[in-house]
Amino acid sequence: MGDIGSTCPAARPTVAAFRSWADSMLTQPSDELGRDGPVCPYVRPSMRRDLLWLAQVPAAEPRPMWVRAIIRDALELYPELPTGNGSSSSVLRALITVFPNLTDYSLIDEIHEEFKTKFVERGSMLGQFYPGCDQPGLWNKEFRPLDAPMPMLVVRSMMTTDFPFLLDDPEWADAYVRKFAPTLPTHVRSVMVSRLTSRHASQVPAYEVAPTDESFSTSS
Repeated sequence: MGDIGSTCPAARPTVAAFRSWADSMLTQPSDELGRDGPVCPYVRPSMRRDLLWLAQVPAAEPRPMWVRAIIRDALELYPELPTGNGSSSSVLRALITVFPNLTDYSLIDEIHEEFKTKFVERGSMLGQFYPGCDQPGLWNKEFRPLDAPMPMLVVRSMMTTDFPFLLDDPEWADAYVRKFAPTLPTHVRSVMVSRLTSRHASQVPAYEVAPTDESFSTSS
């Protein structure tokens, strides 16, 4: 999904809706975000470099077995997507599956819960977005970054800044450490050690500093 737009006529309204949301929200700063910069600093460079792919499932009530098959395909397809001039670990690649007519958002949560571990084990992240999604933001718990105009499941590369979302599950934390152990930023190592050595993990802050560890270049 770059500057040339969609080549599939049936998908153009969905692409236009996503682009409108990206332009008005994802690529813009927000007073509610809790940090400086756009809500997602990677969306604009991803679109500019043609590293964002969008597909749609138009059915209003898709069978769960179909959706599972689609996400299994995404699990295999994502690592094979082109990276431009970057490496296979480029943080700019994203694969977005949109369900523009779906009204039962519980299916999105169900599929996300079922498949997240599979993606994390491969060094990727699976995110759930839909209207009214109440998952809190990282820097401001009152902010709802996953509240989107359309239900969707998003695959992207795991980043060092994802560690607060992965520490509560041993399998996720293990996958995170295996991917980033040699290059973990000092503040990340500090918080992880505090979590592992504290008897009261809830008293240890999940995230204190939010530097931009990943470069916007496709070589990152």
